[in-house]
Amino acid sequence: MLLDTASLYFRAYFGVPDSVRAPDGTPVNAVRGLLDFITRLVQDHHPDDLVACWDADWRPQWRVDLIPSYKAHRVAVETPEGPDEEETPDTLAPQVPIIAAVLDALGIARVGVAGYEADDVIGTLTGAASGPVDIITGDRDLYQLVDDARQVRVLYPLKGVGSLQVTDEAWLREKYGVDGSGYVDLALLRGDPSDGLPGVPGIGEKTAAKLLDAYGDLAGIMAAVDDPRSGLTPSRRKRLDESRAYVAVAPTVVRVAGDVPLPDFDPALPAEPLDPETLDALAARWGLHNALHRLLTTLGK
Repeated sequence: MLLDTASLYFRAYFGVPDSVRAPDGTPVNAVRGLLDFITRLVQDHHPDDLVACWDADWRPQWRVDLIPSYKAHRVAVETPEGPDEEETPDTLAPQVPIIAAVLDALGIARVGVAGYEADDVIGTLTGAASGPVDIITGDRDLYQLVDDARQVRVLYPLKGVGSLQVTDEAWLREKYGVDGSGYVDLALLRGDPSDGLPGVPGIGEKTAAKLLDAYGDLAGIMAAVDDPRSGLTPSRRKRLDESRAYVAVAPTVVRVAGDVPLPDFDPALPAEPLDPETLDALAARWGLHNALHRLLTTLGK
C-alpha cells in the first residue's frame, strides 16, 4: 500500500475541524485525521507493506524547465537554492513536521527523494513491486499507473478513506475511454489547471478521448496532424500543430518517474512502535493519545 501522503493530509486538514487541537491550542486536525486514515486503511485492506510517500520536492526543477507554468500558481515563496515553498494554509504547514515525526517514531516507512515528487516515488515503487499494489491518492495523475495485469489499482478517497473509489482498467475505460497507460496522453491533451498544465487549446477531456480512440496514442494523433488524408477537422489540426512544442515535452512532465534512486528502507507494516519513548512524548505534546492508541491497536492485530 502506497500513500500519497500530502494528498491525504490535505484531505484530513479540510475534512477534520480545526477545533481539534493540542493541549497548547495548536491545531492538529491534519495529524489526527491522517492517523485515523491510516488506521482505517489498515483495518479495511490489511496490507503487508505500507509506505508513506513524501514530496521531498513538490515542484521539481526538471519539470519546470520543460513547462515553466508547472504548479507556478501554487508558489508561495521563491527559494533560489530550491525547492520553492508551496502555498499551504497557515495552520497546516506547522503540522507537516509533526506528521513526519509521528510516522518515523511509529516505524511506518516514509520515503521522499530530493528532486522528486511523491508521485515519482510511488511510480518507482509500483514498477518494482512483485505483488499487488494499492495506491491511495486523491490525485488523478496516478491513474496512469493502473495495471490490471500487475494488480495495480488506485483507491481514490470519496469521503475520508471509508469510501474509496476502486480505480481499475475497467473503470478507467468506462470513465475516460483509456487504460492506465493511455491516461498520460489524455491528461496532457486535456491539461490540468491545478498543476499549471495548459493542455492543447480547444481539446477537453471528451475530445482527447475521441482522438485517442481514433488514432491510438499521442504519436498517432500527431502523425494524423501531418497526414492530410486523416479525419482531423481543420481546427483540431491547427490547434495540435500549433501545440507541437508543448506536446513534445508534456509527456515527460506528466508521466511519473520510474527510476527514482530510493534509499534503503523497510516497508513492512510495524506491529509495534519503532521508538516508543519519542512516540509517547509526541502523543503527550500534541494530544494524540487516542488516535495513536487506535492505530497501534490495529497494527498489533
